[in-house]
Amino acid sequence: MEKSLIIVESPSKAKTINKYLGKDYVVEASVGHIKNLPKSKLGVDVDNGFEVTYEFIKGKDEVIKKLRDKAAKAKEIYLATDPDREGEAIAAHLADEIKPANKRIKRVLFHEITAAGVREGMRHPKKIDTHLALSQQARRAMDRIVGYKVSPFVWKTFYYGLSAGRVQSVALRLICEREELIRGFVAEEYWSITGEFQTVQSEPFLAKLTRVAGQEPRIPDETTMKGYLGEIEKQRFEITGVERKPVRRNPPAPFITSTLQQEAARRLRFSTKRTMMLAQRLYEGVEVGEEGLTGLITYMRTDSTRLSAEAITHVREYIYANYGKEYVPKEPRLFKKGKSSQDAHEAIRPTSLRLTPKVVKRYLDKELYLLYELIWNRFVACQMTPAEFEQISVDVTGGEYLFRATDQRPRFRGFLQVYDDMTEENGGEKEDQDPTSKLPEGLASGQKASLRNLLPRQHFTRPPPRYTESSLVKELESRGIGRPSTYALIVSTVIDRKYVEQNERKLYSTELGMQVNRLLVKYFPDIFNAQFTAKMEEELDTIASGKQRYIKVMKDFYDPFIRDLEAVDQNAREIKKSLQEKTDVRCELCGRPMIIKWGRNGRFMACSGYPECKNTKPLAEDQEKHQHLVGMKCEVCGGEMVVKAGRFGPFLGCSNYPSCKNTKPISTGIKCPACGQGELVERRTKKGKRTFYGCTRYPDCDFASWDKPVDQPCANCGSQYLVSKYSQAKGEYLKCPECGEEFVKEEIAASA
Repeated sequence: MEKSLIIVESPSKAKTINKYLGKDYVVEASVGHIKNLPKSKLGVDVDNGFEVTYEFIKGKDEVIKKLRDKAAKAKEIYLATDPDREGEAIAAHLADEIKPANKRIKRVLFHEITAAGVREGMRHPKKIDTHLALSQQARRAMDRIVGYKVSPFVWKTFYYGLSAGRVQSVALRLICEREELIRGFVAEEYWSITGEFQTVQSEPFLAKLTRVAGQEPRIPDETTMKGYLGEIEKQRFEITGVERKPVRRNPPAPFITSTLQQEAARRLRFSTKRTMMLAQRLYEGVEVGEEGLTGLITYMRTDSTRLSAEAITHVREYIYANYGKEYVPKEPRLFKKGKSSQDAHEAIRPTSLRLTPKVVKRYLDKELYLLYELIWNRFVACQMTPAEFEQISVDVTGGEYLFRATDQRPRFRGFLQVYDDMTEENGGEKEDQDPTSKLPEGLASGQKASLRNLLPRQHFTRPPPRYTESSLVKELESRGIGRPSTYALIVSTVIDRKYVEQNERKLYSTELGMQVNRLLVKYFPDIFNAQFTAKMEEELDTIASGKQRYIKVMKDFYDPFIRDLEAVDQNAREIKKSLQEKTDVRCELCGRPMIIKWGRNGRFMACSGYPECKNTKPLAEDQEKHQHLVGMKCEVCGGEMVVKAGRFGPFLGCSNYPSCKNTKPISTGIKCPACGQGELVERRTKKGKRTFYGCTRYPDCDFASWDKPVDQPCANCGSQYLVSKYSQAKGEYLKCPECGEEFVKEEIAASA
């Protein structure tokens, strides 16, 4: 009997779907894309309708042959790649390769990998959406054109291996502009005054000075503050207003991709990349006891807060059964559609309300469970009644001075029973808080209030906070830059390129990032700006909807881009020269001035007479790090060894260069633990991408460590050295390579 063939991207997804469809189907995986743009050339014919040339990805020959063979024997073929543009593009490429063997090809969409979700998808097969596939092709073509044509310009200016990207460079620009605001920020002093009051009938309470003669008080310095204190102390106070009003707080919408990334970063400390990897696993299928393999959440790349009528009915029944009638609103809650939302999929939600976090906990590892619980709670809460509070405001007046106290008392928790949405923004940065207290019962207008104490507090204005991954994703989304499938990649790319560093969850632009951003913004102003990038996203959407043609959108992008690029190319030499920093330092070999250049390991000084003179040296601040090496003699000629800078970092070279070309790596000062004779030095892998630490006696001794050795013995097992480690959860710490014991750096320093 002939069987039908279903093709998906991932083997784990294939395994889950195969369980639901039975013996009449064969499910195979393409293992992601089968084609990509070529590595060695542009692959986009800009003179011929922006036609794209694809090549088979290396290693996919066997996969494609297997799929063709299976297709030739299949009754029908169903392409069930992910239900988004990327998935549509993969489906289109698969169809092109399978058609010669079997033309009975259909497209199916699985929005959730469950028995019901798979059956629903199979009931509604369709044709491949060529508009959607072309939209993805346009994105790839734009990104390739920018990367291949702008990146070489960046290489020439800085060093080989850097990149410029259509969207990543705009994200970098946002981070750099925030960094410039912070660096240029000048803090201003101001003061606040809080009074402690008490009536005959009440306990003491605190209220803040909010009006002086009807105006908001401005207290810029201590002298002004003391003047206010003197006048306030002369006044007689009474309560002049007590206002009570009900306040409702509605539950947040169910998760879309960006809000899931934001909340997972704030609450769980997950990177955007980690969040999407875990969400993919929850979507594709997890082994859950008697249920077997099942997808636990709906598709996780979505910009829609829409929920199916069936899902809403089930969750309302769940809320009624588990929390009570008062927690179920009269009508289902609907959420507004975002202005740039494509609304192609539902919001991210659990696929089954039988599989509660409590039920599945023992089958999931810790991170999977935490993310699933977060998605579950948000989904349930979004259809619960609002939380209700009583907000109380009390005005205390003396002469022209008005103090106000506010308090909020819970009356009904509503959705807060499931999902407490009171989380800190911006990675937890908070302004200095004035002291507050709960308001006592029994306060009423007309009551006399005695001033017990005045509590002045000095403040300083703060710069805008640095972006975190979550706040950057939020900013990108609000500006219409990128789409659900691209946020995680955008963030990881600027970090991987060393344009941005992450410290305590905050994103810091490196000096390299700042310089690259200035270069791109100055010479490509029409391309690397938020408005243009957002406009291109909208135009990509018009291709997907069939409103605009592929060629028209590509021309709208390409024409201003190539205009900027041609102008830059004509002045490339002058641009590069203008970016070089001159110094007063003279080359000790030829006497010409030294200039500051960029290399893979940052800035260094090089002779302006290059290539006739190839002398290089570290910057003054970098040389200070190696003062302990001053006075070392060259074992070849007896000259002084000096610290030099190369493409792979600092090294020791003879001062008599070029007559003596002796060089050696800079030692860490730690004896090799393997041979006890050589010392450990910093080295680079052959391609220069990774740093490791090896013995100076290599190849006689082949000891190597990826982690930086620290000259500190292990207090637990006596190992002669520790290694430096870092993780988001622990920060910087030391670990013994022998016994695995971990140490906090501060503890070791204190005991030394």
